[in-house]
Amino acid sequence: MRATRFFISTLKEAPADAEIISHKLMMRAGMIKRLGSGIYNYMPMGLRVIRKVEAIVREEMNRAGAVEMLMPVVQPAELWQETGRWQKYGAELMRIKDRHGRDFIIQPTSEEVITDVARSDIKSYRQLPINFYHIQTKFRDERRPRFGLMRGREFTMKDAYSFDRDVESMKKSYAIMFDAYVRIFQRFGLQFRAVAADNGAIGGTGSHEFHVIADTGEDDLVYCPTSDYAANIEAAEALPLASERPTPTQAMTKVSTPGTVKCEQVAELLGIGLQQNVKSLVFAVDGNEEGSVKKQLWLLLLRADHELNEIKMQKVPGLANARMATEEEIIEWFGTEPGYLGPIGAKKALNIVADRTVANMSDFVCGANEANFHLTGVNWERDLPLPAIADLRNVQAGDPSPDGKGVLAIQRGIEVGHVFQLGTNYSEAMKATYLDENGKPQLLQMGCYGIGITRILGAAIEQNFDDKGIVWPTSLAPFEVVICPMGYDRSEQVKAETESLYSALVAAGVDVILDDRGERPGAMFADWELIGVPHRVVIGDRGLKEGKLEYQGRRDTEATAVVVADMVEFIKAKLAA
Repeated sequence: MRATRFFISTLKEAPADAEIISHKLMMRAGMIKRLGSGIYNYMPMGLRVIRKVEAIVREEMNRAGAVEMLMPVVQPAELWQETGRWQKYGAELMRIKDRHGRDFIIQPTSEEVITDVARSDIKSYRQLPINFYHIQTKFRDERRPRFGLMRGREFTMKDAYSFDRDVESMKKSYAIMFDAYVRIFQRFGLQFRAVAADNGAIGGTGSHEFHVIADTGEDDLVYCPTSDYAANIEAAEALPLASERPTPTQAMTKVSTPGTVKCEQVAELLGIGLQQNVKSLVFAVDGNEEGSVKKQLWLLLLRADHELNEIKMQKVPGLANARMATEEEIIEWFGTEPGYLGPIGAKKALNIVADRTVANMSDFVCGANEANFHLTGVNWERDLPLPAIADLRNVQAGDPSPDGKGVLAIQRGIEVGHVFQLGTNYSEAMKATYLDENGKPQLLQMGCYGIGITRILGAAIEQNFDDKGIVWPTSLAPFEVVICPMGYDRSEQVKAETESLYSALVAAGVDVILDDRGERPGAMFADWELIGVPHRVVIGDRGLKEGKLEYQGRRDTEATAVVVADMVEFIKAKLAA
């Protein structure tokens, strides 16, 4: 490729609405251009990266035995109504009508469509296992699109769907896809981590997320440095911090704590550690309109220095549809304003759930359900019955690892892939069955596997950049090598050597671009450093007089002189490494 026949459109400054580094650098490098809120044109430079991501994904999916197809962007509402997701998916689902008033959606994912294909075409166990995938445009109507391709509304995703005869076979298909994902991310050249995750709106029985490690990531990844344990903080199990409850040493005492509505204030006033305080979080579950089911209030108890994990909370039976209680509801149930709440002496009956760590605490401090008062020396089974116990909190660095092989650490990551064991969630709702060896219908067991194709670009940049611009891994770079001639339009010798090297690299299968624009060296170098091409060759009269060319890797601090005749093999060795 010659630069004069390509489209290069770089900017010295990022647009004002670009917030994070990947968004700024992609805009400055001319890879994307904003069309509307969360909607971007993929410019030629950016599209080359996307195509390289797709090629790696496609090769590894095919290698794993998946079969490519293509499902439509627009899908009929009837399929989504069958599974109930027409109602459940929420405002992110873009619902539209055609000219006849019929309902459709712009797909965010394709479980319904692929299950419809399976129930129509898979008849016998002899057709299983099968795994279909496609690479297709998706749309999710984000409330607040931001961060460029990291949280846009329109994006490209690879989603795959496996169908198996039983749970054991489904787990084997899942393992095959998990291994394929590991190979994909290794080929991307990115530092990544696979972590156990919550299934979320997709449903199913088990899942793993694949995260690109980056300080700017939105997710906390929990892992054990001395074992293989890893999980998203949403799914990481929090063990009790004491293996058993200590024997009480204090009498329960009501103490005056004026103006202390926060646990930190209580701890400071009483001269105790924050870890000895228990905080009260109140949630409400509404009754039905007929009144046959009454509104309930739930009191969740956590150690004061711990944070509630709302994903875990929603898995507690009865709390799936909980909301924060209002101040009026709290006063009605507890008889006092927030800030002095506790599990003893509420006015009305409560559902109480204690976190595992709280259940093993003794002599703790909590609200007295009276303004300006707290209780000290509170103990389970002596002062109040032991309530329901659940894992309610986020883990913290230094907590014991659930596998018993060390302590936990936390790092930030950007989710770019997710694999699910769906089971029969969709096949049951849509009556997708096959006939087994005995001629009896059985539900298809499903798996689901997604990779955010366009999101990979943003994640890769968040992990690989410097003050000059993007630093692409070679496998993802828009071009592997750029040739930068000094005086290409003025020196016949420079032009001849440039054309010779360019032709030789093209013949060797190298993805090379020749910058024949006639730009000044400083401007030319700045463009390619911003764009992030990983290998650069400079050709100039001065070097040619010594029979040498200048090579510099994008991460190198200094250039290396290479004999003209050796440059092609030198570049091939760099690319092979």
